Amino acid sequence: MRLTLDTDRKTLVLEEGGTSKKLALYSKEAFEALSRQWVRVGWDQKYPYTFSWMGRPIIQLPEDMIRMQEAIFQVQPDVIIETGVAHGGSLVFYSSLCRAMGKGRVIGIDIEIRPHNRKAIEAHPLNDRITLLEGSSTDPGIVAQVKALVKPDESVLVILDSNHTYAHVHAELETYAELVTVGSYLVATDGIMGDLADVPRGLPGWTTDNPTCAARDFASKRPEFVIEQPAWPFNESDLDQNITHWPGAWLRRNL
Repeated sequence: MRLTLDTDRKTLVLEEGGTSKKLALYSKEAFEALSRQWVRVGWDQKYPYTFSWMGRPIIQLPEDMIRMQEAIFQVQPDVIIETGVAHGGSLVFYSSLCRAMGKGRVIGIDIEIRPHNRKAIEAHPLNDRITLLEGSSTDPGIVAQVKALVKPDESVLVILDSNHTYAHVHAELETYAELVTVGSYLVATDGIMGDLADVPRGLPGWTTDNPTCAARDFASKRPEFVIEQPAWPFNESDLDQNITHWPGAWLRRNL
């Protein structure tokens, strides 16, 4: 892809796949093209590694955090399950939303929860709504513990943010699908990898070895799930696409 920006003429020329298109600079199409490249450069510069939530590092694009907040408020889940803990910022973020809503709790799973991160999470004022489980997210023993923590009548939203290989994400999708309640979401994060194969820190294999491909193939065989971006509850613009690290991530359970 090649972008030629002319601020004097207020145009953006987009060249991709052997075709060329001139866009008005201040248009929806130009915004989407520039946003895509902004996300790519920002990922390479580790932009998401510059944020925290209530004292804990949260390695997320702020846009995705806001969209997740919208979805959680819409669904009002009793339980939020997240695979991948890292520094615990996401768990604290979800716990703060649960406290604000007056309902819900969070289960965080990671193959390794480093002692300093565990200590900080357990000492956090919002830890009362967080349960930590250490082990592989697809290990039958860990899965059994997760299921034991969810009551039969509770609504559940699941976020997959651990190992982002196609094989692991697909295995997680198959493992946690049954826990997701109708109307809620199974979210396969960080599929942006598929668009990062040619950036300096990317890998060529990411074009197919990524969560978006895993989610697409999973949905093609599971009619109860559909890939569907949650509707924006407020929108006074012509825009309709998330600026995101999670393209094709949102699997909504309809059946």
